[in-house]
Amino acid sequence: MDVRGPAKPTVHIASVLLGPSGTVVGVHRKTVLWDYEYTLFEASSDPYKIFDTEIGRLGLLICADGILPETARCLTILGAQVLVNSLNSRGPDEKRMHIPARCLENGLWHISSNTVGNPNNIGLLWPWTGGSQILAPDGTAIATASETDEEMIFGEIVPAQADAKNALLHIVPHLLQWRRPALYAELAQPTESSEAYAIGMLGPFGLASTSAEATEVLQVAVMAISRHHTRACTEWQAARQVEYAAKRGAALGVLPELFCFTREEVDSTIAKDPAAAAAYSAAVLEQLTKLAQTHDIWLSFSLVEHAGGHYYHTAYLVDKSGAVHGTYRKAHPSRSELSWATAGDAISRVWATGALADGGVGRIGMMLGDEVWLPEVMRVLTLRGAEAVLHPCDWARSEDAAVAASERVSENKTHLVSVARLDNTGAVGSQVTFAGEFMGLEPIPLMRYAMAQWTRHGVEEQPIMPLKRREPYCKMMGWHLDVLGKRDPSLYASLVKA
Repeated sequence: MDVRGPAKPTVHIASVLLGPSGTVVGVHRKTVLWDYEYTLFEASSDPYKIFDTEIGRLGLLICADGILPETARCLTILGAQVLVNSLNSRGPDEKRMHIPARCLENGLWHISSNTVGNPNNIGLLWPWTGGSQILAPDGTAIATASETDEEMIFGEIVPAQADAKNALLHIVPHLLQWRRPALYAELAQPTESSEAYAIGMLGPFGLASTSAEATEVLQVAVMAISRHHTRACTEWQAARQVEYAAKRGAALGVLPELFCFTREEVDSTIAKDPAAAAAYSAAVLEQLTKLAQTHDIWLSFSLVEHAGGHYYHTAYLVDKSGAVHGTYRKAHPSRSELSWATAGDAISRVWATGALADGGVGRIGMMLGDEVWLPEVMRVLTLRGAEAVLHPCDWARSEDAAVAASERVSENKTHLVSVARLDNTGAVGSQVTFAGEFMGLEPIPLMRYAMAQWTRHGVEEQPIMPLKRREPYCKMMGWHLDVLGKRDPSLYASLVKA
């Protein structure tokens, strides 16, 4: 319902929790509004609260609160077992992407109730999309309502199961313990202090701009390759991929996560002998730097690195001269990697490599593999001004691409280049997800579903994907919703609290 603010003309959108005796247990005032709502209502800056009831610890949110990551994440950290979400949405993206993402990345129950039906027979013929649902912490749908007809659904939940935080048990035992709050300081700082703000990555990007960001298109080669029958064959195939990409006009090529190792080596052998894996990685690194120089192309990939008595899962950015321009040591190792890898001490830098006309590839950040399930990583890179995030990966399940990677781009409007191993167990190809640029013509799903292109799973191929540098400078998800500018860092202290 709508509720009065402290003084006229302020009005908030609110969710009210009533107890069985009819008393008001709690009220949540919406903190993220959708599009035109910003012309009618005020977003609330009330601190997030959890309501501890006889049926579990409940966190309230309303519709667009869930299409940015911070509200659900804060409620989770504060102890919510169940998210109770009142929707008034005309976008099927809620049911298919935003709500499953919030459920899985936070490991809690999610109950959503949406409006259904078409309000008009003429004019606006875009119905509310229904699809109310009850999701378990692992994303399983306990009950789902119709998308076209009024319906009441029922499901049995066990709130305490959310305390285990094991929704992604194949990656880590406990989702919140996987986080590293000390690395996320930017999330609770004013957006105006960010590099993204300094370089103009808020609001609509001026159509009349003649800057390099407005006119350049970065051609990225997706190098779908994994370890072949022998190491020598793998190295030869990689060299051919690099040469092929350069001759086709790519400025940057990205290889999959640990591409030069077999499935067995990734799953178990590296842990048994990380020294041997690091020695082979050093040899592969030397080959790739020479290839970058020979073919005048930037390259990115991940290998096993040995430094200072530790082993790291490290992503490399090599420039066209063959120099290692930057490295990123994975800051959030998975449970399998922890058997050999030390966590890096920082989220990736964003490298301002310069305009394409000057031999650069724009503003580049990196993340690795399953870090796509941590909303904090992509958000920090976006606040640091990334135009594109390079993501060597190894999908474990289809949701990694369809839910997590898509959600990361939707909520940040930053290009994401996810290049997956051919033998990944998720049976999904590589996915390049585009930042997009709001034009005001889009149907609601296209405002909020990030568009993507894929390679075929298990097929060695090399599409070249065009990344428009201008797109990440437009952070609009609707006429009034800026995915960075409408954040409220004053509410996010829990995100950075150890």
